[in-house]
Amino acid sequence: MVERTQPQDERWAAVDRYIGEHLLGDNATLDAALAANAAGGLPDIDVSPAQGRMLHLLARMAGARRILEVGTLGGYSTIELARALPDSGELVTLEIDPHHADVARANVAAAGLSDRVEVITGPALDSFATLTGPFDFVFIDADKENNAGYVREAIRLSRPGTTIVVDNVIREGGVLDADSADPRIQGTRALFDMVAAEPRLTATAVQTVGVKKWDGFLLAVVTG
Repeated sequence: MVERTQPQDERWAAVDRYIGEHLLGDNATLDAALAANAAGGLPDIDVSPAQGRMLHLLARMAGARRILEVGTLGGYSTIELARALPDSGELVTLEIDPHHADVARANVAAAGLSDRVEVITGPALDSFATLTGPFDFVFIDADKENNAGYVREAIRLSRPGTTIVVDNVIREGGVLDADSADPRIQGTRALFDMVAAEPRLTATAVQTVGVKKWDGFLLAVVTG
C-alpha cells in the first residue's frame, strides 16, 4: 500500500478534476470498477484516472499487442491497458492476493474484456517463470521491494522496443533518503541503481502531482 505522509495540496486534486472533465469524460465501466473495489474492501491505491489514461495512450503509442502487468489490484489499470489492445491482443496480469484477483476478474468481465485478459494469482517472481515472451508493454505497480527483480524479468520477457513503466518511484521525495528504514524506499533506490547500470535500457523518471499526491513513474525502453 502507498502510505502518504505529506498533506494534499487541493490545487493538485483540482487540476486532476479539470483534466478529467475536459479530456477524459465519463466512464461508467471504470467508475463501476472503482465502486466494486471499494465494496470489496480493496485499498484505494489505483492509478488516478489521468494516469490510467496515460497508460492507455502509452500502450497504443507502443503499438502493443501483448501487455504484461505486475500488480492487478482490482483491475482499474488493467481495463485501461486492455482497451489499448487490438481485438487479437493479450494482456497477462499478475496478482498475489486471491481476493483482489477475483475482484479484478469480475471487473474485467463487466468491461467485456475477459477474452483478452488473463489474471494469474501468486507471487509475481514465481509467475514470471510460467510466461513466454516477448511482451510489447510492461506496467509494474506491485510491492516496491522487488521492483528491480521485476524489471529484470520484464527485460527477459521483452524485445528491443518494449516499453516498461514502473509506478510509485518518487514516494513524496523519499527516494532521496539513502538511510531510510522503509523497505519500499530502499527497493525503489535499488530499482534506480539497477536501471542506471542496465545497458539494455534507455530510461527516465517523471515526477507527478495530483489526486494521488506527489509521486511519479519510471519510463524505459528496451534497446537491446
